[in-house]
Amino acid sequence: MDQLQRINRCLSPWRMPLMLLGLIAWPWLAAAAPPLVAEQSALPWSHMAMQLLGGLAIFLFGLEMMASSLKKVAGDRMRLVLKRLTSNRITGAITGALVTSIVQSSSITTVLVVGFISAGLMNMTQALGVIFGANVGTTITAQIIAFQVTTYAYLMVAIGFLFQSIGRRESCRYYGTMVLGLGLIFLGMASMSDAMVPLRDYPPFLQLMIQMESIWLAVALAALFTALVQSSSATTAIVIVLAGQGFITLSAGIALAFGANVGTCITALLAAIGKPREAVRAAMAHVLFNLLGVMIWIAWIDQLAQFVIQISPVAEGLQGAARLAAETPRQVANAHTLFNVINTLLFLPFTALIARLLMFLLPERSAPQQLEEPRYRPYLEENLLVTPSLAMDAVLRELKGMGMRCGLMLNDSFQISLHGDREALRQFKQRDEEIDLIYEAVMGYLGKISEAGLTRRQTEKMLLLTSAVDSLENIGDVLETSLVRVGKRRLKADVHILPESELFLREVHGVVLEGMQMAVMSLSHCDRDLAERVIALEHTLDERVGNRMATQLVNLSHEDEEAMARYTVERDTLEKFRRIFSFCKALARLVEDLAELDEESKSHREGR
Repeated sequence: MDQLQRINRCLSPWRMPLMLLGLIAWPWLAAAAPPLVAEQSALPWSHMAMQLLGGLAIFLFGLEMMASSLKKVAGDRMRLVLKRLTSNRITGAITGALVTSIVQSSSITTVLVVGFISAGLMNMTQALGVIFGANVGTTITAQIIAFQVTTYAYLMVAIGFLFQSIGRRESCRYYGTMVLGLGLIFLGMASMSDAMVPLRDYPPFLQLMIQMESIWLAVALAALFTALVQSSSATTAIVIVLAGQGFITLSAGIALAFGANVGTCITALLAAIGKPREAVRAAMAHVLFNLLGVMIWIAWIDQLAQFVIQISPVAEGLQGAARLAAETPRQVANAHTLFNVINTLLFLPFTALIARLLMFLLPERSAPQQLEEPRYRPYLEENLLVTPSLAMDAVLRELKGMGMRCGLMLNDSFQISLHGDREALRQFKQRDEEIDLIYEAVMGYLGKISEAGLTRRQTEKMLLLTSAVDSLENIGDVLETSLVRVGKRRLKADVHILPESELFLREVHGVVLEGMQMAVMSLSHCDRDLAERVIALEHTLDERVGNRMATQLVNLSHEDEEAMARYTVERDTLEKFRRIFSFCKALARLVEDLAELDEESKSHREGR
């Protein structure tokens, strides 16, 4: 099992209990502070704790629901964006912001980047641009939850549920789920806000909030809480709730938002464990970017607060604490946005320098002496499973590698099956072990993809990929088992193929090899034209083989037993080559179906 999965499996059972313990213990810790008044009224602690925790759970559930729907709606678009728009630092930053606004988590974007680097699809300079832009995308969440629209939360839930339930089109149901998730976000915010109302008149809690004016303490607490729940959005939501109740000042809210930026790096660091050095550097870039950004701005929090006050909306008609409570949430969200946008613009010109710094801090590991390099390095990164469209792209890349290995075996099969000795046949048979290893890895990965919520088109594509890997595995089995068996029978009968027969077999082998190579390339690039060329080869192959076997049969009665043995070897070899070609043709048919599915998805995206 992947190392990240083991870590997450260890952390997951404890994450929620620790969060519950922290939230429940918070008021009692506050009560332990020196009281400001002699008598304090009893508060409904259990009811407040349940409402606060329930509100946080509803908020996180709504956020996950909205992000999941966005990924399904924009899955193919996001795949195209990540492929095409990371060529330079500017488009990379825009891409990072766009992807993060969809998945609603800068950590997930960084995890995707780690997966792309591990798979060799992105270099360090490209990754830095995406990582820098990811923090801009995550500010969308803060801006959304800063809106005071809890009055319409139930309406959003009702409308979203209606579209999700009765929508006929798949996209309509996803948009309904998105609106439903947004409504739950606002409901969770309202629940957390209501839970904190009694604390307005509770002096120990107010004293604790005064201690939040210590910038470093605020940053540390927010970073710790964010690392615990692995969601900066949850921390930002609580900060905005505190600001909306008037518990914290704008400066304290900004410091807490800074801490959330630092704490969110833990997910990317966990994802990089056990990955190639480039992937570890990408995770470290996320940490350095967020940490250095906070270090730069922490001395200027008061100035940032004053600037945000000037540019943020004013609550007309309100005075004193009520006005601060109305204005501060939006000001915190705006400060969070400014902080991340300015940091991105500040660091973006220095991506090459930062890349060199990371190379210095994390140099390449020296290769161990006298250790054999692993023969198989999969592209099947677990990190990509959060976005099924990207995970299926990884499967396609793996199938290309599997197909190339089958092609190499097919290329060598002619000489080995017709002229190889027993040792050569034994070594040839062992080469299929690597193909079997890839087959098992791909099928396991496809199983994990199927566990995600897939759209209809994604489900169809996954089934086509499953058929494709079966076809390649069948080709490997024919090469490893059937052709080797023919070679062993040749050796046992001491058959020597005549030059004329060998020339014909070589021609057939060449046609099959050409079909194999074109089928693999058509699968790799989803090229329908190449697939059609593979299918067109069938007529040529059938005609040649049919004519040859008919001629051989006519002449067979005039030959001796040695000729019969040669005929049997030639016939069996041709039959195995034709069987291999049948799987190549099946692969080409699958490519046609994949191309049709891609065209359907493109038409759907364009609204046709």
